[in-house]
Amino acid sequence: MLFPFYWMVNSSFAPTGTTLTRSIIPLEPTFDGYIKAFSQQGKALATSATIAVSSVVLCLAISAPAAFAVAHFRLRGIRLILGFILITQMIPGIIVANSLYTLYNSWGLLNSIPGLVLANATTSIPFAVLVMSAYMQALPRELIEAARVDGASYFRAFVSIVLPVSKNAIMTAAIFTFMDAWGDFLFALTLTTTDDVRPVTLSLYNYISSDYIEWNAVMATATLASIPALAFLLFAQKYIAAGTSSGALK
Repeated sequence: MLFPFYWMVNSSFAPTGTTLTRSIIPLEPTFDGYIKAFSQQGKALATSATIAVSSVVLCLAISAPAAFAVAHFRLRGIRLILGFILITQMIPGIIVANSLYTLYNSWGLLNSIPGLVLANATTSIPFAVLVMSAYMQALPRELIEAARVDGASYFRAFVSIVLPVSKNAIMTAAIFTFMDAWGDFLFALTLTTTDDVRPVTLSLYNYISSDYIEWNAVMATATLASIPALAFLLFAQKYIAAGTSSGALK
């Protein structure tokens, strides 16, 4: 499973024109591919980073309070709402993308970073709500009640009590949102028609569709595109384990 990743990194250090005859061990590495990748794909990498981080922020800003409301307020019709949220996850992405294209065309959001951020965050919000609401339902209600007795509002209790002990669920939702936005291709292909806004996934696709392909630059771009996702996963993996609420009550 790791060999394709290794071959990608290996080929990124290959001289131009030697990709197909590359040996298993890089004996003559060169950074020409990375120089070309930074010069030709640097803007696309920055665009993808902006879209992914902004999508995470927008998704969590909406889904975290919504999950708290679902978990701790007795809302009428909440089961119906959760069922509808589950149904939205079954809609094919191409249908959503085509519908958004018509809407964005009338709103003037085509070929814009806010448009891609809104699209990616919107598709991740239902999953994030489900993940965080299931976790928040397991939190002892005594935590919220104790904060309320001390005079805290629901918003203060949410910010000061619920969010800190729910960081595992929040990080899980953030990871999936970031990965979906960072690797998004469908929305980028559908909702952009010019070269003004080009995430790295779409830029890389256009990069390898030319008549002459510099594979070392392609593999260098793919390697650079893998680093943020890998770093985020390594940083956040310790938050995935459950059980942060243990010991919260004294």
